[in-house]
Parts: sequence; structure tokens; C-alpha cells
Amino acid sequence: MVADSSLLKVEDIYAGYGKLEILHGVSLEVRPGEIVSVIGPNGAGKSTAFKTIVGLVRPASGRIIFDEADVTEIQPHRMVSRGLAYVPQGRIVFPQMTVLENLEMGAYIENRRDRIGKALEQVSGLFPILAERRQQKSGTLSGGEQQMLAIARALMTSPKLILLDEPSLGLSPKFVTQVFEKLLEMKQEGYTMLVVEQNAAKALSVADRAYVLELGRNRFQGSGEKLLNDPEVKRLYLGG
Repeated sequence: MVADSSLLKVEDIYAGYGKLEILHGVSLEVRPGEIVSVIGPNGAGKSTAFKTIVGLVRPASGRIIFDEADVTEIQPHRMVSRGLAYVPQGRIVFPQMTVLENLEMGAYIENRRDRIGKALEQVSGLFPILAERRQQKSGTLSGGEQQMLAIARALMTSPKLILLDEPSLGLSPKFVTQVFEKLLEMKQEGYTMLVVEQNAAKALSVADRAYVLELGRNRFQGSGEKLLNDPEVKRLYLGG
């Protein structure tokens, strides 16, 4: 057991696919109650870092500490029961199932109906549009609404940490704004989030702290505000 203030600590991770190494010593940390953003160009290793944290990719070396336990070698399904939720990119929903059925699928590890009911109530408060459309087939929702549903479904297990991979990918400007507003609302409700995002300016604007990855290595880190105003970060990643 490791006792410190971190909820998640990724220490010097090397990982990739077969002989192709993508991450070359990446480290990052998330503390309870934070939004931490990870930005960087395409091919920087952002999504690979997420897949390594949740156990979909096995690191060659390094450690992953979650909730004071070493989870470096743990199976992905066990991470869910430990309190980690993962929202992959691509607005993945079950299109032939209703909104309510999708949400209930998110609570598959929970066998107490009262807890599922409480989670549904909390999610409905955060995402009222989903409450209005509980009986609607998920495949008929707009892209932005499907992304809201994918996020809401991840909340059904009342996770300690939520990993969101490119939550604004492919959305209209209106829904991009709504997604980031929802992340701030979720923070106010006590959720802790680690967010990978191509929209660097938006990601930094909501982040307590952030990391910039480049070519599978840490390039910059600091508060979201500091990186948003850093001339080098602006020049390289924010188009300014």
C-alpha cells in the first residue's frame, strides 16, 4: 500500500503495442476532486496512456498506483469494481437500447436496486435531457446527446475516478461547449476526472492541472491556467 494524497499516480510508464513502444517514461498524477487534462498532438501517446491505466495495454515497465494500491498488472474488469470508469472516444452507446437501458448497463456490477435507483437519480440531475428521453432509442439521439449518455453511463457505478478519452471529438461547437460545462458541473458534484482532449484550449480552461505529452514523453506540466498562458504552449499547441 502507498499512502499519499494522490488518487492516481502513473510512474515512469513505458508501454506500446508489440515491439512498437509508444510511451517512453510517462508520469502523471490525479488528486481527489481534480480535473486533470492531458493534451498533445496526434501520436503523442495520450490514448495509449489511458489504455495502459485501465489495463487494456500492459506496461513494459513503470507503476500505476490507484487508490493507494498497485494496479499495474490488474485486469481491466477489476478496475471498474475498484472505482475507475472509462469513457472511450467515439460516443459508444448501444443504439437499439433505450437511454434508460444504456444507463442500467452502466451499473452492471451493482446488484442492489436501491443503489441503481440512487445513481439514476443523480445522473438525471446532471443530465436532464437524458431523463426526458429515457424511453428513446439511443441510436436516435444526436451525437452530442450520445456523448452525454456515454458519460452518464460511466457515472452509474459512482466511480472514484473517470477517464474521458476525447469527449468533444466530432461534436458541433454547441455540444463541445456543453460537454465542458458538464465536466465542471461534475467536478462541483465531487467527481474526479482525467481527460484526454484534442481541443487543447478547452481542456486547459477547465483543468486544475494539465500535462502535455509529445512523442510519448512528458513535455510540459502545470496548472491549466499556467499552461493556457504559457507562450511556448500557445505557440506549439494552441495556434497562437
